[in-house]
Amino acid sequence: MRVIGPDVAVFLFLAIGAIALFTFLSVATYAGTRQAEREAYYKAEMMKKIAETGGEHNPALEYLREQERIKAAKRLGGLKLGGLINTGIGLGLMIFLKALIPHAPIYLCGTIELFIGMALLVYAFWLAPERTA
Repeated sequence: MRVIGPDVAVFLFLAIGAIALFTFLSVATYAGTRQAEREAYYKAEMMKKIAETGGEHNPALEYLREQERIKAAKRLGGLKLGGLINTGIGLGLMIFLKALIPHAPIYLCGTIELFIGMALLVYAFWLAPERTA
């Protein structure tokens, strides 16, 4: 009876894991692409129906403006959330490093993350372009 050596077992484990990972990634990408195609198709059909109804003002343009406004609000909310998370991580890292190594100024590494969070918050609250349409 043959026994597989530990080096061959590790190689087989890593090879099977890599094959499984890339197979999963390809299937997930394919499924995501199909879903995006369906969403685009249904959106185009809905826009055609809205445009056909007509009226004194164009409801299709109003719909597109509303979708753009919602997308901008989500993006701005994401920036605010990202800024808060980065600021919290920076402060937590500073506290952790100060407790870990009290006699060295290594805790100042947390200021990098803190300043990234602050920059995101400043942009989100004061510098981001306003949507007026």
